[in-house]
Amino acid sequence: MKQNTNAVKRLVSLDVLRGLTVMFMIFVNNGAGEEIFSTLQHSKWNGMTPCDLVFPFFLFIMGISTYLSLRKGGFRWTPQQARKTIKRTLLLFLIGLLINWFDMAMDGRPLDFAHLRIMGVMQRIAICYGATVAAVLTIHHLTHSFRGLWVLVALLLTGYSVLLLAGGGYDYNSLTNILSRVDHALLGDAHLYHKSPVDPEGLLSSLSAMTNTMIGFLVASWALRKERPELGHPHLVTLSRLLVCGAIMAFAGWLLQFGLPLNKRVWSPSYVLLTCGIAASLQGLLVGWLDIYRAQSQTTNSGSAGQPWLVKLTLWFGMNPLFLYVASEVVGILFGAIGIKDGAYSLLHAVILNGYWASVAYAALFVALHALMGWALWKKRVFIKL
Repeated sequence: MKQNTNAVKRLVSLDVLRGLTVMFMIFVNNGAGEEIFSTLQHSKWNGMTPCDLVFPFFLFIMGISTYLSLRKGGFRWTPQQARKTIKRTLLLFLIGLLINWFDMAMDGRPLDFAHLRIMGVMQRIAICYGATVAAVLTIHHLTHSFRGLWVLVALLLTGYSVLLLAGGGYDYNSLTNILSRVDHALLGDAHLYHKSPVDPEGLLSSLSAMTNTMIGFLVASWALRKERPELGHPHLVTLSRLLVCGAIMAFAGWLLQFGLPLNKRVWSPSYVLLTCGIAASLQGLLVGWLDIYRAQSQTTNSGSAGQPWLVKLTLWFGMNPLFLYVASEVVGILFGAIGIKDGAYSLLHAVILNGYWASVAYAALFVALHALMGWALWKKRVFIKL
């Protein structure tokens, strides 16, 4: 794959944010032992921990990437684009199913398809990607703008809010919670996640989750569009617009939580707006640091400044994000099934007496293993697109 040297078209900051997100995703998913810091676990129900930021961040970033990808084709529905969208959506969903099957197989039940979980992280990514592309291209074809997508996002979040309030969406009870009842009716109890009252990647909550990707697309469509030269440096325009969008959405999410509490399990509308706001703000800050300040420094110093080691590390993850995430899931399941996880944690715990920090050390080593994979792929300029 040839590197794009056009700074306006390719944002280093986007690859870095994506890499940071995947790194943290892998880190929080792979704690060991029974003592794990609460900040490194998903919130049990209402509320939000730093761990709860990673998945919505990824969906938001996917929305930005979708904008950049579809812009190359002029946002037109073509047979080629339709085939590409359908193929990628099905591929991502199938990979998610295979991960669930591998987990079941390593548990000694390779043919127990009656209990195969249908939904999951990759399945939700597939749904959000496919729905966003279909909505964007259809609306643009009909209206030649993206204003209709704002309307769709508003309708989805409003309708979902009513559904949560009227259907007991915040009930910590699978028998009365409408999200659980729909999943049980359509997917069946045997095919669901059973460690919380609702499947965290359930069907109805996917309607809300897909707005993270749509909002990412809409923010990119405004922040990254080409403007008149008199408005100034394009990255400065991008920076200011990302920060404005981020501040507005974060405040709206914070305000909305008083009526619709933050809740990752049900993917509440307040959770959507707050996480999108934080993601947009962080993206803006990274644009300021990497795409403006450091780019100018490297130009002034004829490139001698180079990239900080942390930036290089995140780029290893950011250039092959889904592949490394899928690899982490497979390796994590394998390590757990054959005893490597418990053995490694026991050795670490013998040296690090505090169980919480021993768990952190194991997760950090697990991330380091995948950093080596990412480095090897990056060194060979191999970018695996799932």
